[in-house]
Amino acid sequence: MNDFNFYSPTEFVFGRGRENEAGFYVKKYSGSRMLIHYGEGSAVRSGVLDRVKKSLDEQGIYHCELGGVAPNPRDTLVYKGIELVKAEGLDFILAIGGGSVIDSAKAIAMGACYDGDFWDFYSKKARCEGALPVATVLTIAAAGSEGSGDSVITKEEGMLKRGAGSDYIRPRFSILDPELTQTLPPYQTACGATDIMAHVFERYFTNTTEVEITDRLCEAVLLTMLKETPRVIADPNNYDARANIMWAGMVAHNNIVGVGRQQDWNSHSLEHELSALYDVAHGAGLAVIMPAWMEYVHNHNVLRFCQMATRVFGCQMDFENPEATALEGIRRFRQFLKSIGMPINFAELGAKEEDIPLLVEKLGVGDGKRAGFMELDRSDVTNIYKLAVKAAL
Repeated sequence: MNDFNFYSPTEFVFGRGRENEAGFYVKKYSGSRMLIHYGEGSAVRSGVLDRVKKSLDEQGIYHCELGGVAPNPRDTLVYKGIELVKAEGLDFILAIGGGSVIDSAKAIAMGACYDGDFWDFYSKKARCEGALPVATVLTIAAAGSEGSGDSVITKEEGMLKRGAGSDYIRPRFSILDPELTQTLPPYQTACGATDIMAHVFERYFTNTTEVEITDRLCEAVLLTMLKETPRVIADPNNYDARANIMWAGMVAHNNIVGVGRQQDWNSHSLEHELSALYDVAHGAGLAVIMPAWMEYVHNHNVLRFCQMATRVFGCQMDFENPEATALEGIRRFRQFLKSIGMPINFAELGAKEEDIPLLVEKLGVGDGKRAGFMELDRSDVTNIYKLAVKAAL
């Protein structure tokens, strides 16, 4: 296990109706002038926005609103948010929604405390050295942004999807009410589940040895998702299954399962180009890319893939042919994704094989290599995309 620092200061407020306590927690964390940031209408239709506003009014907290966050959140709305925060003298940002809304709120929080262009953080030209406090009312279990120090934004000029990270943007508190996820369509639920599993796999496939504790934590989250996702697809109102998935989403990405070990994140990077170009759901893109990545890199450490296959997907170990076990585990992962309604190849996602050179170019590999579980050069990335074109069970 590698040396590490782990800092996770977020207070989690979990359970039915806890969004009605938003005002109390904003005041607890010294917020007095709020930006409420939300998506394209579900927060309004569900009534959660009104409940949060009522709670803020009861605490005498000034608030204004900025809605309209789209999936794969755009830089254009972030700029509007920064302007609004500065014009109104706001000191706290509350995101109501899923990962896209939270990521946009985090970008506004950084940009409001920075004299330059907030995109500098996402293009790696600058490091965040301060941000407004952010909090969340989570409505989609997927991205884990409610407990992480990460944010991903799409720049409309060139459709570049990039990430930034800082402990300054870890939420002060996050309200997690599983009932708020019960109205999600099955496809969106499945996309979220896929994203959660991908966050774990990006940490699970590592070159670091002697990491049994985090291996077992990763496997616990993955087994939870294998059990609970079909339950909520069959019964969207299953509160207990929703609760387990919601907490799994947070655990998967606040990095408690990833400390002390090298991580990968190449599947996410390859997928970001898909969702930026085609504006597809992030989880759906991951369902196509991650198994293809697994197929391509499995021989880098076939025994780690055998461990996944046996511990997570219940495969029998073939000691005479470990590769067969590894490939069976990957096949069962793809089969699970298909069973919950996820696409598994380019055609089902709506992507085009002829766009692979553009995807590779936008990824910016150049003549170098991408670090990770297995280093990837331009040819490797191209081959992974090609495996994803016609993937089948």
